[in-house]
Amino acid sequence: MSCPGLKTAAALLLCSLTASGLLAADDLASQMKSVLDAYSAAEQNAADPVSMEPVFYQGAIPALLRTLDPHSIFFDPDQFEQLRKMEQSTQKGFGSVVSLLPGRVIVLQTLPGTPSAKAGLVPGDEIVGINGYLISRLDLDQLTELLSQSRQRAAQLDVRRPGAARLMHLTLIPEDMQSPSVERTFFVAAGIGYIRVSSFDQRTGSDIRQAIEKLGGEHLAGLVLDLRNNPGGVVDAALDTASLFLDPGAKIVTVRGRHVPEKVETVPPLAKPYKFKLAILINAKTASAAEIVSGAMQDLDRAVILGETSYGKGLVQSVYPLTAGAGLALTTALYYTPSGRSIQKPLSVQHPGEGGTFELGAATAHPNQQTDFHTSKGRPVAGGGGIHPDIVVGPPAMNPLEAALEASGSFTNFATEYLRDHKITPDFDITAAVLNAFQIFCSDRSIQPSLSDWLSERDYISNRLKTEIFNQAFGVERGDEVEAQRDPVILKAIQALGA
Repeated sequence: MSCPGLKTAAALLLCSLTASGLLAADDLASQMKSVLDAYSAAEQNAADPVSMEPVFYQGAIPALLRTLDPHSIFFDPDQFEQLRKMEQSTQKGFGSVVSLLPGRVIVLQTLPGTPSAKAGLVPGDEIVGINGYLISRLDLDQLTELLSQSRQRAAQLDVRRPGAARLMHLTLIPEDMQSPSVERTFFVAAGIGYIRVSSFDQRTGSDIRQAIEKLGGEHLAGLVLDLRNNPGGVVDAALDTASLFLDPGAKIVTVRGRHVPEKVETVPPLAKPYKFKLAILINAKTASAAEIVSGAMQDLDRAVILGETSYGKGLVQSVYPLTAGAGLALTTALYYTPSGRSIQKPLSVQHPGEGGTFELGAATAHPNQQTDFHTSKGRPVAGGGGIHPDIVVGPPAMNPLEAALEASGSFTNFATEYLRDHKITPDFDITAAVLNAFQIFCSDRSIQPSLSDWLSERDYISNRLKTEIFNQAFGVERGDEVEAQRDPVILKAIQALGA
């Protein structure tokens, strides 16, 4: 019982119990003695050796947090350091954008000055091996995990370049990189700008303003703000973003919790909001800070919300540094939209010691007493967790031909071969000759649809071909501009804005 590591782990558990409020102060000593006695007995008598860190870091501390809610999390020292870097919008990486296909990884873009560019990777290169693992033997989930792990340390890459007889063997050393949350800025129609925001960090509000000014500022006829797949982030950034569009003094969000005084966040009195029309895109992966922005815009009738119902994560997470560089993210309160709706959807967690689930306490699981909500202009809006769109637009269903073309990587592979033999300019478009070449390319690979199927998919195929060619020739931002031309949610947003 004199092991320094055990004392540190016990201190971490003690800190976690105190921060979570699971035990009163006078109960802590007796409960901690029971935990340490159990660990001591296991260490001395268990059939297999007992390792202290897994017992506490992966067992005791996470287990006590699971009795609260699914979002309260313990971070070991390495994980807490990663969280700190995420909050600073930095992460380890190589600076390349790749296309993931079953058993294939194709480079679409390398950013100047990054490890990928320095190593000589170029668009169209195919990564066939990473650290001894053959890409062809991995499914998409395994590929994603391998790429994530490889960014943490030096990686050995085996690369096939189109037209080259031999594989290239490259060593890439990851570097800390800034991850801008404002990913895309371009026009989707005359006078209608488009901005995609992937997350919310300290700079997001100012970055969105800069993007708007780049598009023309107050002279815009309208703006499509894309928050799909945005998991949230820094709440202050959400407040800054909402303040770009709402009048001074307008309520943005309310925070309420058991031990947290109610706090109403409003637009600063000196704010000068934009007045153009606004459409916001959301889906099932839109969460947290992104839902705060969407909910405020909807409740105050400032924007039309399109897409799918958002995730429903409206929990206030307070981060507590613990002993030995570890940390704890603990749910302490809930977020409410201006109309009073709780963003948080009802929660259920695994019942300790049993196979089923149970609903958390009423204050968390179903925080709204009322069931009807209205916007500032009297429009009814749905409660019950998440933000429900004003206009529901789901992703288009994929037919068998589209599925075969996507799964085979035909568009990306054809683009690589086409660019090897053709020099294109920014005004390039898909001609009948390009379509015929692609049809022959697919036929050689046993994709031979009927003529009627091929003709019915002509617009889709043309757009996907141009997207992939632009991805590799000019960068993924230009490819995204092309892809936006067939995105059903963006098209519906343009229509809703009156363009």
